[in-house]
Amino acid sequence: MRAMDAQPGLDYLMLRITVFLLTGIGLVMVMSSSMTWSIIEGATVWSTALRQGSMVAAGLIMFWVCLKIPPQTVRRCSWWVLGIAVLLLVAVLIPGVGTGREEVGSQSWIVVGPLRLQPSEFAKVAIAIFGSHFLANRRVDNSGLRSPYTVFVGVAMLLAFLIMVEGDLGMAVSFGIVVLFVLIFAGISHRWVVAAFVFGFLGMLGVLLLGGFRSHRFHVYFDALFGHFEDTRGTAFQSYQGFLSLADGSVGGVGLGQSRAKWFYLPEARNDFIFAIIGEELGLWGGTVVILLFGVLGFFGFRTALRARDNYQSLLAATLTAGVVSQAFINIGYVVGVLPVTGIQLPMISAGGTSAIITLTSMGLLANVARHEPEAVSAVKSYGRPMFDRILMIAEPDAEEPSGTLRRPHGVRRGRAPEDRQARFGAPVTGRPRRSTAAPESARGLGAPVRSGRVLRDYDGSSTRDPRPRGSASGGRPRAPRQARSRRNK
Repeated sequence: MRAMDAQPGLDYLMLRITVFLLTGIGLVMVMSSSMTWSIIEGATVWSTALRQGSMVAAGLIMFWVCLKIPPQTVRRCSWWVLGIAVLLLVAVLIPGVGTGREEVGSQSWIVVGPLRLQPSEFAKVAIAIFGSHFLANRRVDNSGLRSPYTVFVGVAMLLAFLIMVEGDLGMAVSFGIVVLFVLIFAGISHRWVVAAFVFGFLGMLGVLLLGGFRSHRFHVYFDALFGHFEDTRGTAFQSYQGFLSLADGSVGGVGLGQSRAKWFYLPEARNDFIFAIIGEELGLWGGTVVILLFGVLGFFGFRTALRARDNYQSLLAATLTAGVVSQAFINIGYVVGVLPVTGIQLPMISAGGTSAIITLTSMGLLANVARHEPEAVSAVKSYGRPMFDRILMIAEPDAEEPSGTLRRPHGVRRGRAPEDRQARFGAPVTGRPRRSTAAPESARGLGAPVRSGRVLRDYDGSSTRDPRPRGSASGGRPRAPRQARSRRNK
């Protein structure tokens, strides 16, 4: 751990490597799992892979753009980002503008030419940016209606209500998880966290009792826990086929591109259940690599949050990390049968235009916080930009003071003040006493210093040790010892 702390810029490097590895794995697996479904849709065998590649390219461009924008600029635009999210969530509910109700049962997309925009994906990042800005450096003395937590929860509930009106319960749950992470990292009381979990449990219980296809998902989940499926040709068909895919893969896998489940056996093989194809073609080792990569992303994302410059950047990094990693483990959890099926995609791996662009944009914001760590900024100022930044023409991270701090007094150089350094590290043990550069008081007409014992009180209230031997008078010789004086008197 100490060796990692001695390497500034390590978080920035590891986040980039992890994101690019997950994105590359996603492109390969989408190409492998979508060939047969592209043919049945009347397109070429490469159509889905090419479309996903174009979406990933757009997401990487947004990743690059986010690296060039200072974090404080993103913070200043947080209200605008929130307003755009609300407008998109309202627009998708307008008949003729939003679509998807006939296809998947939820009106969740806005079709703009070849692009299918999903406003709920954008809303998750928007609430993370807004919450980090609104709750940063806040001291909450009460829990009334004017509390920052109450205001933020009210805004989040408005967005969650609009998502639920779309009919997308899985995305509403994912959005609620992001909101909960913002509150936890902002320092909300633990009793409110427990209350949120109780409320969520009661909501899931209500879904189970109301019936419908969402209730069937819970029944399939309980069947999987007990090791048997009652309806493998109906409600349990998708989960059962996913288990068969994982079982066929065993440890080493059947080989890349050799999946049998993608031949119209496993629904949503390129989207929600793409992890089952990974387990079948790449085996246990391939699935383990994907899980470990998301674990690495979580470790360095939270490490970035701990080392961030200010409270806003810390909240933003922690929330973005928790949102992506929790979504990944929810998806993997319901594919392997430890969670109910929610329809949440595997970020950076599942096929999906808006999901790829928005997720890579959020990862760009996270990497931007990492490159603005104080140690990373100092290393860049001393040794220059890394090669990645030079190739992509990304300027040096600015060294601006974090928002909410006091400005430096006029004439004081940039850096930590001596008193701050002493308060942080303590007084130096081997350092020499510093000499005062002020002119003597007698030369200023302030009179002689007032001597109290062996400590001289200066005009500004500071004290210095009297260097003269005890008993010496001002301007005279040192007084002789008492024994010598008595001998002369004799």
